[in-house]
Amino acid sequence: MANIKSQIKRIRTAARQHERNKAGKSELKTRISNFNKAVEGGDKEVAKTTLDAAVKGLDRAASKGLIHKNNAANKKSSLTTRFNALS
Repeated sequence: MANIKSQIKRIRTAARQHERNKAGKSELKTRISNFNKAVEGGDKEVAKTTLDAAVKGLDRAASKGLIHKNNAANKKSSLTTRFNALS
C-alpha cells in the first residue's frame, strides 16, 4: 500500500474508474450478445432494434475511451454485415 497521500487518492480514483469501465464493457457485450441471439433466431424486427442498441453502445464506448474508435467501427461493420445477410 502506498504511503504518499496523492498516490492513495490515485489508487481510489483508479478503482472507481476500473469499476465504471468494467460496467460499460459488460453492457456493451450484453448488447452485442442480444443482437447475436436475435440474428440466430431469425427475427428481423428484433434484430434491427438490437442492432441499433448495439451500435449506440459501441459509439458511446468509443467516445468514452472504453474501446478504440477503429475497434468500434470494425464491430459495427461486422454486426451490420450479419444483419444484412439475414434478409
